[in-house]
Amino acid sequence: MSDKIYRMYGINTAVELLRPGAKWEWTGGVGFSRWEDSRPKPSKEEVEETMEKIKAFEDSINTVWTEEQIKEIRGFDQQIEQAMGN
Repeated sequence: MSDKIYRMYGINTAVELLRPGAKWEWTGGVGFSRWEDSRPKPSKEEVEETMEKIKAFEDSINTVWTEEQIKEIRGFDQQIEQAMGN
């Protein structure tokens, strides 16, 4: 399989690593649209940098998937895309 499947890469994981337990919402390329935490919200750049670190970490691991797992994950991805109208 040529496409890497990322399990941890994403905004949710990045924000959780930066501010564990914070309550927030993210609006597209804008950044945080809601921030409910006493700590300062991380910048959009901090979140993006953390996401790249997560991706690099996952890239460094030689994960081996079964064909069944790949079909299941790809099917789930397609369901999300369809639900979002893509």
